[in-house]
Amino acid sequence: MPISGMQPALLVLADGTYYRGWSFGATGTTIGEVVFNTGMTGYQEVLTDPSYCGQIVTFTYPELGNTGVNPEDEESNRPQVRGAIARNICPRPSNWRSTQSLPDYLKQHNVLGIYGIDTRALTRKIRIVGAMNGGISTEILDPAELLGRVQGAPNMLGLNLVPEVTTTTTYEWIEPTSEEWEFRAGPENRENICTVVAVDFGIKRNILRRLASYGCRVIVVPANTSAEEILKYDPDGVFLSNGPGDPAAVTEGIATAQSLLNSDKPLFGICLGHQILGLAMGANTYKLKFGHRGLNQPAGEAHQVEITSQNHSFAIDPNTLAAEVEVSHLNLNDRTVAGMRHKSLPVFSVQYHPEASPGPHDSDYIFDKFVETMRSYRAAKTSA
Repeated sequence: MPISGMQPALLVLADGTYYRGWSFGATGTTIGEVVFNTGMTGYQEVLTDPSYCGQIVTFTYPELGNTGVNPEDEESNRPQVRGAIARNICPRPSNWRSTQSLPDYLKQHNVLGIYGIDTRALTRKIRIVGAMNGGISTEILDPAELLGRVQGAPNMLGLNLVPEVTTTTTYEWIEPTSEEWEFRAGPENRENICTVVAVDFGIKRNILRRLASYGCRVIVVPANTSAEEILKYDPDGVFLSNGPGDPAAVTEGIATAQSLLNSDKPLFGICLGHQILGLAMGANTYKLKFGHRGLNQPAGEAHQVEITSQNHSFAIDPNTLAAEVEVSHLNLNDRTVAGMRHKSLPVFSVQYHPEASPGPHDSDYIFDKFVETMRSYRAAKTSA
């Protein structure tokens, strides 16, 4: 549906391909890695997920904005994407939870969007050629001029974006979990509460909600927090969060994870945290051609398949895993590593997002597994 004013906008990819459309959200120029997400819902969660920092997201679902936006669905305190690409935009939402339209929300937070382009053709282009840098502009409408800006931007490979999204101060997660978010209640016996230190590489709020729902006291620390500082809290376990950029470039986080491995504390990682754990245990990571972003990615282990929410550009090379580490889950579309565990230490991780925001609940049991691992660790330490 046309938006009043219909300001022209231009999208240019690093290989010179360009698309003309119309602006929604802020005006100006933005540059980032152009990727696509295949989810049919959850656009607000995607836009506010810190793992998308540095990226311009193409939504393959043909219309955005129908349900507007609301504070409860934000995964952080603002949109984290560099830009958004859509086929159609609904400027007048119809939903009882909506407090603002999507175009107004992006404009408020100075995020550019372009709509009215063939997102199917763009998605096919990325699938065939691979994710690449691109730029959206309402002020530079000459493709050659915008291309020069795009080609001068840094590539995602080797880029550490964690400093842009991590918390700058330590805090305890105290937000009450409403019935709207609750699909599994916490333990009745509050004496069994586990203390978790969550290292924030770009953590999503629903991860914190799920840990709290499973009876955890959660202390969130900045990404550059040392293992020594983390262990001062005497946690029952340490969580390594999701986040953006190239995991190999997050050298401080890798060093912290290596030190934590020597502490025998239970460790659990999701997405970037999974990759950082792998690097800390001696594995290598590599960049995928176009990544996995959507809500219906099948992942599994022996005799069990989960439909998962995924959002990542990098993966662990299974051929570089140490002998004491085994693959626990595979992405069943391309057989990339979707989960791993240490054979003797209480350490495990998954590449996908079990917190279901947005996405299915198939993998929520992983939080229960982490809590049971921490309780077993605490019981063993007490009896020792």
